[in-house]
Amino acid sequence: MSVSPIVIKVGGALLDDAAAMTRLFLSIKDVQAKRPVVVVHGGGPLVETLMASLGLQSTKIDGLRVTPDEHMPYICGALAGSANKQLCAAALASGITPVGLSLLDGNMVVCEPLADQYGAVGVPSTADASFLKSVLAQSTLPVISSIGSSPHGRLLNVNADQAATVIAELLNAELLLLSNVDGVLDGDKMLINQLDATSIAQYAFDGVITDGMKVKVDAALASAESLNRAVYIASWAADVNDILNKKTGTQILPSALTNTKSANTDLTKGNDGEVQ
Repeated sequence: MSVSPIVIKVGGALLDDAAAMTRLFLSIKDVQAKRPVVVVHGGGPLVETLMASLGLQSTKIDGLRVTPDEHMPYICGALAGSANKQLCAAALASGITPVGLSLLDGNMVVCEPLADQYGAVGVPSTADASFLKSVLAQSTLPVISSIGSSPHGRLLNVNADQAATVIAELLNAELLLLSNVDGVLDGDKMLINQLDATSIAQYAFDGVITDGMKVKVDAALASAESLNRAVYIASWAADVNDILNKKTGTQILPSALTNTKSANTDLTKGNDGEVQ
């Protein structure tokens, strides 16, 4: 690829807002004219609704869903089936050619179980990028669900933020973590423009960044460190170009940038996380 791709993660709540889906995919279509884009998605609300309708209890530990193996057929159907195809259909309606995938397809990502207490929850790591790159070369939009597999064929439920992170690492891509919030908020509910490891630790200690947002910020920081570029946490209602141009959202900065730039440096200029 001549330019670095963009990986956009969206939460499952987007599925309940048809207008937001349309706006997002039209924004993606505009960006796609210049750079490859990949969408990675979760589907938490859809899973919770399905579990409730089946009388199955769904719990979380530290923001991660506990997933018994016997629940995986239903979670697989919700994420790799219903959620994935709703997003693909919305992309198609916006004039984009989507390709619905999961983490395990093409051996893109390999997963290992996190810990017994979480059940079939996977920790993803990069494997083979060749299949995904070939899909992107067709000017299509890969839409990837957060269902993975161990090397032994055990289906695993992967946190969608971590799934997006590993896809970004696989492609050396810029990463946007989009949800129904404008970014990371401080104790006064005001948008934080930039965060690094030190400020994240302090906000976590103060109880400002907790639970699912802590998982999201930690995933973003890990990817920022791996990619040596800023990762963006922003709203799916925002224009993708505005996020990339640092007009909205929260930038998560890797230590290499925070160590070489003073707090007074204008990070809206230069090449922080942008493709040459």
